[in-house]
Order: sequence, then structure tokens, then C-alpha cells
Amino acid sequence: MSAQANTQETEQNEDKIRPQRLEDYIGQKDLKGILNIAIAAAKGRKDPLDHLLLYGPPGLGKTTMSLILAAEMEVNCKITSAPALERPRDITGLLVNLKPGDILFIDEIHRLNRMTEELLYPAMEDFRLDVTIGKGQTAKTRSIPLPPFTLVGATTKAGSLSSPLRDRFGMIQRLRFYELDELTLIVKRTAEIINIAIKEEGAEEIARRSRGTPRIANRLLRRVRDYVEVHKAEIITEELAATAMELFDVDAQGLDWTDRLVLNTIIEQFHGGPVGLEAIAAATGEDRKTIEEVYEPYLLQIGYLSRTHRGRMVTEKAYQHLGFKTDEPSQTELQF
Repeated sequence: MSAQANTQETEQNEDKIRPQRLEDYIGQKDLKGILNIAIAAAKGRKDPLDHLLLYGPPGLGKTTMSLILAAEMEVNCKITSAPALERPRDITGLLVNLKPGDILFIDEIHRLNRMTEELLYPAMEDFRLDVTIGKGQTAKTRSIPLPPFTLVGATTKAGSLSSPLRDRFGMIQRLRFYELDELTLIVKRTAEIINIAIKEEGAEEIARRSRGTPRIANRLLRRVRDYVEVHKAEIITEELAATAMELFDVDAQGLDWTDRLVLNTIIEQFHGGPVGLEAIAAATGEDRKTIEEVYEPYLLQIGYLSRTHRGRMVTEKAYQHLGFKTDEPSQTELQF
């Protein structure tokens, strides 16, 4: 098979990994129930869906859900991100080219600049675009009618949205981390699509280390597939999956090297906390925002880290996982 054919097959598999219909979407049971009702009601009235804000940690399926909504409503979905909408004409061009019922998906919507955000207000409420023509005293505002459409916004920081924008969404829904059984089903489904045999225990082992996130589960599955193919194995077993994950420095709880660095630093240099985020970033050499947005949410979710008004603290569960005793003196204390 040629390299080009291999590339095309890979791209087709990637497209298949994203579920196409709501019934094929694994997990997020409560959200699916709400959206099923919204879709049926909108179809019954022959109206577009109400504007929807999806928030939650990255990798939980916000983009996939917008594509599914478009497929269920039998409309087009245009995808963009807030940082790409720097100038008013960027959002204007997207809005005027929408067709009735279309879905406009804006990722990282909390990063919209003020001018772009204000253009969205009348577009979302009254389906019109207010454009200013000319400058100074000769400036005039012209209203351009827009077809009814649905704005789907995605954000990891719902609290960072301004109140006027947030209040214009008819539905505001949170995507939660996935359970072990849900991730196991996702791994098995992806394995079938990419043509790799896997045992139930192997899928569960990968799911256990996936931090509750489908994107990470699929990424780890590809790395395990590489390991299995290189070692000429025919099927992913629990043992093979565990060995491959250890090779890639992902432990039994899904913690990688940086997760353990953050926890170890708080324990060894700051006596387990409380300690401020700036101090953790300085001691680990990691960016403050990266720690807060990438590593901290999962550590909070599994109960290895707690956040208080005085700072971050490592919990007893984390001490046990890392092999520390809670009454054991830290390296800092031993120096004095």
C-alpha cells in the first residue's frame, strides 16, 4: 500500500472516530437527554436550536457535540475559534454567509474581544448585524438581516464570559469527566475503527489511565497500538497496555511526569501546602496557566489536590499514591 493510501485511510479512520449521531455518543447522559428534547422540539416547530454554551475541561467532546447537533438538525456547521476573530469583518463574514438553521461553533469563546462580542449581541437576539459605515460625524449604522441560526459556544472558563454574552445563551450545559465504563467503551470502539484487536481488560487499563477524558483515551490507545505492533503482538492485553503506559510515563492513575512533579514539589518543598500557584510555578519551572488549566483540574477531580483560600494542598490520597507517609518529614525539613 502506498504512503498516500495509508494517509487517506488514516484520515478516514479519524473521521469515523468522531460519533456522527447523538445515539452513538458515549457518555454525558444528562446532556444527551436535554439535547434530545431540544432537537425534537426545534424540529417540531421547524425552528433552529436555541443558542448553546458548552463548558468544561478540554477534550470532553464539545466540538464533536456541535457537529452531531448539525447532523441531527440536518444543517451545516461552521467551526471557528475566538482568537481567529480578531477584526469585526472576521465575524461579519461568517454571519452573513450562514444559511437558515446553520450552526456556528466558536471555540474558546471566553477569548472574544469586546468589539466582536458586541456584534454578536443583536445577531443572537434579533438575527441582525449592525454595521457602522463611515467615520466621525458621517458615520451611519446599517442593520443587515441574518437568517435564524444557532450559536454554539465552547469554553473551559464559563466564569470568564461577560454577563451580557452568557445571558444570551438559551442553554448552558457543563460537560463532566467520563466514568471508567464509558471510557472503556470509547477505547473499544476506537480500537475497532483503527483495526487493532483489544481485550476488555486491555481497554479498561487504558481507560483507567485516561484522566476521564476521551481525547486522552484515544491518544493513549494509539501509543499502545504502536508498542504492540513493534513487539509483534496480535492483541492488546492488560499486561501489554500497562507495560506500554509505564514506558510512556503514565501511571496507574493517569498521572504523567508533570503531575507527579507538581505534587512532589508541594510535598517536598512546601510541606504539602498550602502554597500559592505562583510559588508552585516558580519551583517546578512550569507556566502558571498551564498548571491551572491543564494539570490542576484532574488532580482536583481525583482528590489528590485541594484548593483553599490560603493556597493548594496535597491530600492524603496523593501522599499514599506517591509513596509518602503523611507524618514523614519532607526533604526541606531534613535540611534544618
